[in-house]
Amino acid sequence: MRTKVLMLLCFLTSMRINSLAAQQEHREEEAEQLFSLQPKQWNGRVIEVKGGPESVIWVVQLSDLHFSVHQPDRALDFKKIVGPALQMINPSLVLITGDLTDGKSKDLLVMKQNEDEWLEYQNIIEDVVKRSGLDKNIFYDLRGNHDIFGVPVVGGSFDFFSKYSINGQLARRGNVNSVTLETGERKHLFIGLDTAMSVGLRGPTNLFGHPTDQLLTQLDSQLSQWDSQTNKPVTKISFGHFPLSFSASSHSGKSLKDIFLNHSISAYLCGHLHARFGKNLKRHHQSTSSQNLLSLQKFFQLNMQQIPSGSAKNCSFGAPSAEEFWEWEMGDWRKSRAMRIMAIDRGHVSYLDIDFKSGAKKTIVLPTFPLDSRFMSTSSWHQKYECQHMVPSSYETIRALVFSVSPIVSVVARIYDARPGTLNIVLETPMTKVVVDMSRGDFYAAPWNHKAFDDPSPDRFWLQIEVIDIMGRSTLSELRPFSVNGLTTKISWTWKEFFVMGCQWAELYYPIFWSVIYLMLSILLIPRLLLLFSKKQYSYKSFIVEKSFFNGIAWVFQDLCRLPITWFGILGYLIYLLLFPWFIGQVFTDGEDKGYMTYMGWVVRSSNDNGNQEYIGSPDIMVVVLPHLIFVVLPATFVAGALAAERGMFKEHFLSLSGKKEDDDSGQMNKKSQVLDKQGDRRLKFYFGRRCIRKVLLVVCLGICWKHFMNCRALMKAYEMNPLFHFPGYSLAIPLLLAYTIYKTRRI
Repeated sequence: MRTKVLMLLCFLTSMRINSLAAQQEHREEEAEQLFSLQPKQWNGRVIEVKGGPESVIWVVQLSDLHFSVHQPDRALDFKKIVGPALQMINPSLVLITGDLTDGKSKDLLVMKQNEDEWLEYQNIIEDVVKRSGLDKNIFYDLRGNHDIFGVPVVGGSFDFFSKYSINGQLARRGNVNSVTLETGERKHLFIGLDTAMSVGLRGPTNLFGHPTDQLLTQLDSQLSQWDSQTNKPVTKISFGHFPLSFSASSHSGKSLKDIFLNHSISAYLCGHLHARFGKNLKRHHQSTSSQNLLSLQKFFQLNMQQIPSGSAKNCSFGAPSAEEFWEWEMGDWRKSRAMRIMAIDRGHVSYLDIDFKSGAKKTIVLPTFPLDSRFMSTSSWHQKYECQHMVPSSYETIRALVFSVSPIVSVVARIYDARPGTLNIVLETPMTKVVVDMSRGDFYAAPWNHKAFDDPSPDRFWLQIEVIDIMGRSTLSELRPFSVNGLTTKISWTWKEFFVMGCQWAELYYPIFWSVIYLMLSILLIPRLLLLFSKKQYSYKSFIVEKSFFNGIAWVFQDLCRLPITWFGILGYLIYLLLFPWFIGQVFTDGEDKGYMTYMGWVVRSSNDNGNQEYIGSPDIMVVVLPHLIFVVLPATFVAGALAAERGMFKEHFLSLSGKKEDDDSGQMNKKSQVLDKQGDRRLKFYFGRRCIRKVLLVVCLGICWKHFMNCRALMKAYEMNPLFHFPGYSLAIPLLLAYTIYKTRRI
């Protein structure tokens, strides 16, 4: 009896445990649903920054690591350098902004996920965390476009980011993650954005960030989470992989820029572009009420600093500040071995980009005030300075962070005046260490009279700090201009910097595409209509009589119309490019399903459902569409017209010289004319035997075909295509049309 009672009690206890386990599992499922519905409550992590100095916090950014099985030195250098560097710097956060792995074949043409690279990333990060002595929870990493190459669905078997990344291992779900660093004086809000494609196409048609309306709503909510709490000022920083010039708008037409301006964040940190495009990949964004400027700046920003709105100074308390923010692209680890330290000192944001190509650094100096007038000054700080009652106490000292493996002996700040044309020292003052009970890092300050350096020229005064350690090593900070009144030094982009930072490519794609299409239709249809309905015909003879640009163009393309197969072939090819798929290819890392690409994007079968997803990867497909139109189809059309015109020109020469020959045979020419006729015979022989213009055009044809062949080769490998079955129209039309035109124009 006692045994039965015990068995019954065990059974009831087991049932109770199973019931509790089921309830717990149900709660976890509800929690996951709540997490997806209310990401703000789950992502809004707060870290209390302990130790001094309380007035400043600093973080580290790394980007574009591109760990590759074909380039092991990237991971080895990262392991050797970054761990000790982080131990020396002791940041409050470590941000890794995308392209963690390379995902490319050795020839760089096949782009899909490689699990070995992700395993290497995971192992290297674990080693770096261990060597640095930092808490793994302060590391945040993001997807880049390379990290989503060929991933059919986030969370699927080929989504190695969710499995091996820091965010994946720490269950940081969602595309928006926030963390707040809180000191005794202020809050510092950091928002990480994952705007990579939700369906990861293989490269090269995977180049842009694609923020959704849901992501933008979450971002807006996260950025406003401390707005109702006014006990401490808040500095807002966002970080992501894609620059705004390579970020598309959402379905409703909203953009990241709109949200950032609405909240007036201090800076947006990003990567993606690498250092090869230039060192000044920075951009200042500012809202403006001018509709004309808005229409232009929707597509372009000509200089690093945006044209200000020109609003009047408003010094009243509670006056709204300017809607503005800085965008700072940082370069890459892949080749530049770059690391960024960003500091926020009483609301003043500054950074230092470090180049580790020459090895580890013994001492690093980051001035935190006064700010660099090239990349950090803003109109809001300028207005605060003009309103003297609003100038904060933070202006009273020169300040700098110093990180070193050895004890520091002395720190000296020097200010130079550049007005005479040479740098002359106007202030040299020692800096003293800010002593606190528990220090997170060495912070130095020196009092100064900031009003003495108030000048309307933002690049008149330059700051440099020298640090000497116990080993006698001297380290100089970068000599940089500063402006205490918040004025900005104007810097012009190089053409490469403007190309990648100043052009809003997502907005430019369709205007460029349709401009090229309309241009080609115009040069095909207008000469044809003139040929059919105009009494005046354009030819080489009419061009000789009345030389003008219009007559020359009309002659060239009317001669093209006289080659009907070539003319109809080019027109038909344009219609084909507008109405039909360009090619069919394998767009995911693995699987049998293929997609097809049009000028509007890819159509692929999604793993989430059984239907098709219409036109994904736009405007990413511009990297295939625009080069094909601009560097292959358009030049081929001009060359075909030039070949037809050259044939007409040669025909006129041939007929004129032949006419002179007949006159000579009838005995109607004098001796002088006979000499000229012999010269004409030689000219005829020269044109007939050599035709130099035609040979130049044939070389141009070869160049176009070679460019087209290289494009086809890259696409064939990238998407595992057969050129005869998967993209015959794209690959064969232009070479065949050029070959036919060359054949038809070989003789008169």
